[in-house]
Amino acid sequence: MIPQIDQDIGISVYTTTYPSVNGKIKQNENDFSVSEVLSEKALSSFDNSEGHAVYLLKKSGIDTNHALSDIEKRYGVILKSLGLKDANATTKQYVFTHKKLKHLEKIEGKKYSAMRVGFTPKPISKKHMLGNVFEIMVSETTTPLPYFSNNEKVLNFFGYQRFGSRRPITHLVGKSIIQGNYDDTLDFLLNFSSKYDSEKNNELRKLISERKSESEVIELLPFSMDIERNLLKQLDTDKDPKNAIRSIPLKLRRFYVQAYQSFLFNKTISLAYEYEEELFSPTIDDVCFDKNFELGKHQNDPSQKLAIPLVGHSYYKKSRFDYYIKKILEDESLSPKDFFINDFQELSLDGGFRNASIVMQDFSIQKNLIKFQLSRGSYATIVLRELLKPENPLECGF
Repeated sequence: MIPQIDQDIGISVYTTTYPSVNGKIKQNENDFSVSEVLSEKALSSFDNSEGHAVYLLKKSGIDTNHALSDIEKRYGVILKSLGLKDANATTKQYVFTHKKLKHLEKIEGKKYSAMRVGFTPKPISKKHMLGNVFEIMVSETTTPLPYFSNNEKVLNFFGYQRFGSRRPITHLVGKSIIQGNYDDTLDFLLNFSSKYDSEKNNELRKLISERKSESEVIELLPFSMDIERNLLKQLDTDKDPKNAIRSIPLKLRRFYVQAYQSFLFNKTISLAYEYEEELFSPTIDDVCFDKNFELGKHQNDPSQKLAIPLVGHSYYKKSRFDYYIKKILEDESLSPKDFFINDFQELSLDGGFRNASIVMQDFSIQKNLIKFQLSRGSYATIVLRELLKPENPLECGF
């Protein structure tokens, strides 16, 4: 039985046959830890004494965007990351300065610290990131954890965090922007209540939706609702929904559109799997990633991994997945060209490719402590979803 939240984000299949064990994760602060792994080449470049400062950011109880935003406000240091890390985890990741300036050796906040590890002549990029190492404690299992290994066949779905977890609306926000339904965009961001969210948060959403004016509710919202507060402040002076959307940080606006692209990807591999397409071994004429993450045609190389299109305005149609993507886009009342957004051209997506399956390394289970490494862009919660098959993923900490 596929949980409703999975279906809400485009996931409608399991690929393993293990029975449900319903364990819980993230029940304590240190139950879920993530550490970024960079290439030796990148690490060795940090020996320089000048250039772009690189920090190792350690945090817990705060997501990457909010941590970097707080650092900018407190210290005036603008840092960039290679990826986003969840608030509900203890995480380590590398961040770096945008400009070549001498910067603080150590940065500290309530829920994070950043220690400078060196300088690099050029900013590090995602090509330097090999993946993430996870250590996860599972509690309250109904039966012992099943035997699991590196060779399990797990589809590379985008995980719950991509869509907002307890309030899975990021893809809905993205779709409304793509379709030009900007009043809907604001409605999702401000008013939409989720059955998965807390009673307190839903009460705040009700308060926002029933407001007579923007100013009467702004100061009643917690600072954690920073997007909502900023939107209401903008709407208090200008009722144009497009200007309100532009008040959202660019990185987050892009994230919304990318979340909808992620939803379409989840739908694509779900549907293709249901139609019994081979998704774990590439075949002739498939597009593949090689061991260096370079794209190319299938060459009967065992190190190649099947790549599936991500829809954008330059969508690649010449693949065996075009049938499924066309069907899904028709159901969604969209076409690839809609991903060129005239009103927000900076949010347009040209498309791309993503691995069809998850590549795991060094998988181990000791009692209920699970350790493994994933390549960049893959979600540990998707591996755990196949391992635990929770009936209510969000109630189990996902």
